Amino acid sequence: MSLESSTPKLELIQVADVVAREKGIQRDEVIEAMEQAIQKAGRAKYGNEHDIQATINRTSGDISLVRRTEVVELVEDEITQISLEEAQKRDGNLVVGSFIIDPLPPIDFGRIAAQTAKQVIVQKVREAERARQFDEFKDRVGEIVNGIVKRVEFGNVTLDLGRAEAIIRRDELLPRESFRNGDRVRGYIYDVREELRGPQIFVSRTHPEFMKGMFKQEVPEIYDGIIQIMAVARDPGSRAKIGVLSSDASIDPVGACVGMRGSRVQAVVGELQGEKIDIIPWSDDPATFVVNALAPAEVSKVVLDEDQKRIEVVVPDEQLSLAIGRRGQNVRLASTLSGWDIDILTEAEESERRQEEFKTRSTLFIDSLDIDDVIAHLLVAEGFVSVEEIAESEIEDLAQIEGFDEAIGEELRNRAISFSQAQEESFNLKRQELGVADSLADLDGITPRLMVILGENKIKTLDDLGDLASDELLELLPEGILDVNAANKLIMSARAHWFEASEENNETEAESAEE
Repeated sequence: MSLESSTPKLELIQVADVVAREKGIQRDEVIEAMEQAIQKAGRAKYGNEHDIQATINRTSGDISLVRRTEVVELVEDEITQISLEEAQKRDGNLVVGSFIIDPLPPIDFGRIAAQTAKQVIVQKVREAERARQFDEFKDRVGEIVNGIVKRVEFGNVTLDLGRAEAIIRRDELLPRESFRNGDRVRGYIYDVREELRGPQIFVSRTHPEFMKGMFKQEVPEIYDGIIQIMAVARDPGSRAKIGVLSSDASIDPVGACVGMRGSRVQAVVGELQGEKIDIIPWSDDPATFVVNALAPAEVSKVVLDEDQKRIEVVVPDEQLSLAIGRRGQNVRLASTLSGWDIDILTEAEESERRQEEFKTRSTLFIDSLDIDDVIAHLLVAEGFVSVEEIAESEIEDLAQIEGFDEAIGEELRNRAISFSQAQEESFNLKRQELGVADSLADLDGITPRLMVILGENKIKTLDDLGDLASDELLELLPEGILDVNAANKLIMSARAHWFEASEENNETEAESAEE
């Protein structure tokens, strides 16, 4: 592009139209860039200190070059300002804040001036093009796009999307995947950022949403919203699991995603370099969904711990390796898909553990309540896990245990109460020896045993306890004493006096200010 005085005026408008069409930007943005280029050339000729403005007529292409002088009360810059008194000698209608406009003769663009103008125009057009790209793609995050490989540098792939460029970083490519210039590639736009070097469009082929988008393209029922993909877990390039749910009871979500003879799922598998995909029916019941997610392994039993969001899965001995998968892949994907931590045990391990628990609890009751092993076994079989539970039970409930009567129930309850009281007194003495503050005993949910454990770990005051995070507190305690919610509640109770003190200080300061 060159600007010369001999160029027909209309040609400027034609150039602006061509550039705007090629770059996909507004015609006015190109003309404004030309005006800035002419202004720059004008300042170079008449002096950079002057306020020079150029205007191009949008229809005829006429160029108007003027110098503006501002009318002011007190002149601070003699070149760009004029006093009101002097200005009114030229035009009595002028007021402070108005401008005197002096036309300047057209500029004869020399080679250097034309080159400078061209650089300004190119820069402004590039800025306008970048702004257009950002505006176009910032709302396209979450889309799947097709692009042609433009270059590959250090494992990162640059894609030509037609009106913009995108980048696939090396860690967003599937393992063992390589591309050459000219290859057509599909990917998922997961981020668009405006940076100094222009808008950066980031594309991924490993993102879970990419698999979702691929199924949406291949399965009409997903596109129409009849089937929903509820969760996705991927080990990119190796294996994936997706949970699907149908809003129409007559449509099998798994069958629809698989397609006739596997045609639909195979189209996705082919795009993902052979990544194996397990399609699993979604269920709101966590136990059912986890059992489905561990397929093809068979599950004998599940035990949920909703507080810890953990699920214990028992499988036949011969199914253990299948349930875990190679390098733990199957159970890891199932855990990600369901959002639950999964512990897998064989039936033999579970049986052994239950026997150990049964033995431990029986021994606890025998030693604590001074009873024989038959009664202890009956209590464990009934589901009692602590002496405190027995102490808090009703005599009628204990009497209903097979082989018990009210007399036995009352005796067991009395012994449990006596043991609990003696143990509580022992713990109170111990925590006093450790120097644990009485203020800790006033907290809801704290027990003498818990205070002893805290004291042994140098947690002796409300401030000591309040300084802990919930995970730090749980690490100090034997398993099962507190869950995450109870730990958080206890810590917040310990911190309560901080906020009360802060409020008192604020009230004191307010009173002082009033005085």
